[in-house]
Amino acid sequence: MRKITVFIILWLNIITLNSYAISAKSAVVIDSASGRVLYEHNAYAKLPMASTTKIMTGLLACESEKLNKTVKASAFASGTEGSSLWLKVGEKQTLENLVYGLMLKSGNDAAVAIAEFLGGNTDAFAILMNERARSIGALNTNFKNPHGLDNEEHYTTAYDLALIAREAMKNKKFRKIVATKTYSIPMEGEKWDRALKNHNKLLWRYEGCNGIKTGFTKRCGRCLVTSANRNGMEIICVTLNAPDDWKDHVTLLDNGFREYQNKLVTEKDKKVCDFTYDKENNGKVRLVYEKDFYVAVDNDDIITTTTKYRKLSPPSKKGEVAGVTQIFCNGEEVGKVNIITTSDIRKLTWVEKLKIRIKNFFK
Repeated sequence: MRKITVFIILWLNIITLNSYAISAKSAVVIDSASGRVLYEHNAYAKLPMASTTKIMTGLLACESEKLNKTVKASAFASGTEGSSLWLKVGEKQTLENLVYGLMLKSGNDAAVAIAEFLGGNTDAFAILMNERARSIGALNTNFKNPHGLDNEEHYTTAYDLALIAREAMKNKKFRKIVATKTYSIPMEGEKWDRALKNHNKLLWRYEGCNGIKTGFTKRCGRCLVTSANRNGMEIICVTLNAPDDWKDHVTLLDNGFREYQNKLVTEKDKKVCDFTYDKENNGKVRLVYEKDFYVAVDNDDIITTTTKYRKLSPPSKKGEVAGVTQIFCNGEEVGKVNIITTSDIRKLTWVEKLKIRIKNFFK
């Protein structure tokens, strides 16, 4: 009987290992909603990331609120090596068109044109990229250029890149662009347009795939970041230096959707409590959760919450933060949700206070 039990355990372990058999040197899968790591393999190793660099370039462009502005391609941008939109020197394009060319066709010339427009030059833009990376929590990343062409000091980790991708997918415009399969932009001086086809094959091949970026150089190997959404749960997958990256991502995404499901922890506008801010005068205000919060869980995960309130005093407007709920999965914090007021809190006049006291006296 013991031999049978041991055999079954070994057999199950082999199945588990095979289900995650991948070619990538480094990989990670995260829950997009909470940022929780669902799978990792060498996820914190610093590695080059090729054109997946452009996720940050595209994010900064989309956050700039200048997508409708016109960008003029410099000779430096036009002459950038590698994958290209074939921008002509002096050619004018909207920043939005350049982001489409950046994310779908992986145009290195578009990356440089964007960097020069937003940062003045590529070195200054790299500083902006690194500052934004730090703000996201990508602390083991260093950008030296906007496109990902080889540079010894240009690197990230699979985990950091997943954090950057997660942040980028929160931007509605960025999200729309990376989910676009085909697009066309003008070719200045010609009667025809540039036809762009997204390099991300999983947009066609994998159910629910909605982004986000491919990358390759001989030094970096094949790099890929994908996002997919099924049954309301979205997961992000990153592989670096993966010879069989398409297969890796199908395996990792399939396992993620099979092993985890979305759990709603806090529901937007759901009542938390009626908070007394003025006991003497019966001053109360209803508190609710500010937003929905989901986390990917398996059957063994335990979700707990802790709520801390802050002192409220009049006057304050509706929507004032009255507390914070911390959310934990197996004891590890995976998110925070504000608790807010549903009405204004105003100071009572002395007449109103007197009426309340008289009423309370006769009670």
